[in-house]
Amino acid sequence: MSTIRQNKVTRLLQKEISTIFQLNSANWFPNTMVTVTVVRVSPDFSFAKVYLSVFGKMEPKECVDLITAHSKMVRGELGNRIKNQLRITPELAFYIDDSLDYAEEIDELLKK
Repeated sequence: MSTIRQNKVTRLLQKEISTIFQLNSANWFPNTMVTVTVVRVSPDFSFAKVYLSVFGKMEPKECVDLITAHSKMVRGELGNRIKNQLRITPELAFYIDDSLDYAEEIDELLKK
């Protein structure tokens, strides 16, 4: 169960990571839109799972691998942005958000 503080930190991280991706999207993933759909933070705020939705020319797996390669830079930039709100910057792990695919699969099964 998430606390109110965890929910606030989750929203802050989602907003700031989205901004970082928006500023670097032209260089990292041209003709592709990357959206931060969900962020889950550990109770001690030292680790965050970031789920991404990818639309465009790049494959989602390729995009996540590229972002993982730049994760130190993303974490550093995130630390600069949230240094007044959080004491430590969480470690970031990036994953593909497949909830839309799952919803489509369920929808197809229900149509049968």
